[in-house]
Amino acid sequence: MARVLIVGASKGIGFETTLQALAAGHQVRAFARSAPRIKADPRLEIVKGNALKAADLEAAVEGVDVVIQTLGIGFSDMIGPVRLFSDSTRHLVAAMQKHGVRRLIAVTGFGAGDSRSSINLLQYGPFVLVFGRAYDDKSRQEKLIKESGLDWTIARPGVLTNGHKTREYRVLVDKKDWRNGLVSREDVADFLVREIDDRSLIGKAPVLIY
Repeated sequence: MARVLIVGASKGIGFETTLQALAAGHQVRAFARSAPRIKADPRLEIVKGNALKAADLEAAVEGVDVVIQTLGIGFSDMIGPVRLFSDSTRHLVAAMQKHGVRRLIAVTGFGAGDSRSSINLLQYGPFVLVFGRAYDDKSRQEKLIKESGLDWTIARPGVLTNGHKTREYRVLVDKKDWRNGLVSREDVADFLVREIDDRSLIGKAPVLIY
């Protein structure tokens, strides 16, 4: 079993990933500004910290085998400039390099990086209008990860839902297959936990949809 750091563990995909990683038997260090409400478990360590502070991330990374990064923002945070994803990733990559932690599994989204060109014309305008600033920063985040020299995998989920885990999602690795669609947070978490032990998608950035 691996020692796993989950960055952004207090809610959403990060919270679900924390629960599923524990259920799979991993040792989990849950990193978030607010402590996730998870019942006590001898394999769970809760660490309060700010993903934008290099010192907090350095302390959290030390001694782990795998890092799963699951940062998110609310709609109100998309109005102004967005730097959370890239700034945090810059600190995280530096911390991992310093401590010799090589495996990074990160969540961005369909529309980040080179997947933006796969958005259909009807969706492109509304996507840029609503999510443009956030996904511009997710693209910067992806660039930092790809240039890090780490053993990275980037997950790009489509539109997130609150549905239950089905394991019926598709992992679209080839660019010609990329398109938008629905996928639950629990199924994204399932993919992330499976990637802890699976090295077949290192250096890949698949899209996740049903």
